[in-house]
Amino acid sequence: MKDGGINKKLYFHDDTTQYCYEPICSGGGIMNKPPSRRKKITPATSEESKLATDPAQENTSLHENPASATITVTAVEVKELTDQEQSLRLQLERRVERAFLEAGQALMELRDRRLYRSTHRTFEEYCRERFGYSRDAAYLKISATAVYENLQKFLPTIGQQIPMPTNERQLRFLAKAELEPAVQADVWQQAVEQAGNKIPSGRIVKDVVDRIRESTKVPNPYHLGEICILLPKDNPDLRGKAGYWGVVSHVGEYNCTVQTWDGDYTVKIEHLKSLELLDEDCQFMQQLCVRLRQLHQVASRDEVVDWLLQGLGKQAKPYLSSLQAKLLVAVEREYKIEWRQQK
Repeated sequence: MKDGGINKKLYFHDDTTQYCYEPICSGGGIMNKPPSRRKKITPATSEESKLATDPAQENTSLHENPASATITVTAVEVKELTDQEQSLRLQLERRVERAFLEAGQALMELRDRRLYRSTHRTFEEYCRERFGYSRDAAYLKISATAVYENLQKFLPTIGQQIPMPTNERQLRFLAKAELEPAVQADVWQQAVEQAGNKIPSGRIVKDVVDRIRESTKVPNPYHLGEICILLPKDNPDLRGKAGYWGVVSHVGEYNCTVQTWDGDYTVKIEHLKSLELLDEDCQFMQQLCVRLRQLHQVASRDEVVDWLLQGLGKQAKPYLSSLQAKLLVAVEREYKIEWRQQK
């Protein structure tokens, strides 16, 4: 120190800056300053420095000497997404939005290729036990996927950007209405406009569907007990059912429910073709359908029975050959099914 001079001590503490400014008068001089600003810090020895690294010791020293407290401020930097990360985010968001579409496509392929056959007898059992889906829920996903694909094909793309569905609930009524693909696209476009050029809710879609169906109402030409052939066309629920005949069990405004040997199918009238049989021939086919359905309900049936059922289920003729009749009776006896012809 120099006589009459003032030395200044400035201490630093590693990553956190700790200041202590202490004027010291040399040569016996005294320098007055406000008491509130005087902070005397005694430099730590090497041994004390080691002890200070212990958290418990630090906490104790803070209580003993609060004037020497260390305040740490941590700055967090939020980095912007890179172009690659932004691209990945958009891809993942699209996958989330189209999750119902991917699910429907997967279910459709599982059903059409019968990939469930190693563990389950029917697609319905497979969906229920594997995914917890009811039959209606599984087929709704498939139908919604078919509608989505129709929208991609038939919606106008020139000079327009029409938002697409993001979940199956928005397409539920459109799928159940079983309209032609071009009409489905028209319904969706009107619903988008009604929603202010945004993705419409299921309720809005239903309102447009009801309005269009009322304006294009066509009388149902079929009646109860009529024998018809299924025409799959663009109906995913009827894939593999081409040529199946069945009995009309319910007639609605726009569709019919048809009983075949392996189940009931509710389809729009465009997916049916009447055999135009006489009443007595219709009665024979109705009774034959009942017999085939009874055999199909036998859980422990042999594979040969399925072969017989499929053959007779596609033979849309109001009679059986002598050999066919004998085979059917023999199989019924094998499984103790009694059948009496109704008059």
